[in-house]
Amino acid sequence: MTRIALALWATAAAALCQQKPVEPPEEDEALAAKEYSFNPLQAERELRVGNFYFKKGSYRAAALRFREATRWNPKWAEAWLRLGEAQEKLGDEKAAREAYLKFLELAPKHRRAGEIRKKLEGKG
Repeated sequence: MTRIALALWATAAAALCQQKPVEPPEEDEALAAKEYSFNPLQAERELRVGNFYFKKGSYRAAALRFREATRWNPKWAEAWLRLGEAQEKLGDEKAAREAYLKFLELAPKHRRAGEIRKKLEGKG
């Protein structure tokens, strides 16, 4: 009988050792990973706040808000344009170029598309 109990105990112990520890859910919501889904109203809010920061000269804060807007509505050309402008002000040419290219992909006939194309050609 003790052999059976010992065998069961050993099997249970081995099974417990193989299980991955389960992490508790993050208590601080600010630290939890944000999940994005299409939300044009939130994107509009982020763009508005980003414009406020941009006008104040807080380009890093503006870029963060414009990036958030592109996450809430990835097909919103205006958010990509504004993100490119903020990244350009920050001196991040690569990020600005990526944002401008996405803008042109989404809105090739936008009234500012020609200006952005010239800007990109000049930086080649």
